[in-house]
Amino acid sequence: MSEIETKIVDALHSVYDPEIPVDIYDLGLIYDTKVDEEGKVSITMTLTAPGCPVAGEMPVMVERAVATVEGVSSVSVELVWDPPWNPDMMTEAARLQLGM
Repeated sequence: MSEIETKIVDALHSVYDPEIPVDIYDLGLIYDTKVDEEGKVSITMTLTAPGCPVAGEMPVMVERAVATVEGVSSVSVELVWDPPWNPDMMTEAARLQLGM
């Protein structure tokens, strides 16, 4: 993983779903992150459920967090529902934090 990719992941760890006390990266909501040579970042993510009350806000929160990373020139976030999120996508740390 490149230095900028590491910093992007760190930024993603700072974004939390307001209903779950675990960051979105450890929840497994980030499906893909790409960075080109010009610093343009594209992120594919999902939410825990299509009816999630923060569906409109979460991509903006992700965009703002990643835009603060040095070397990032722009950020686009695509919200997808396939494959659907499930608890198996969480990291072990997230499962422990949630008592699962």
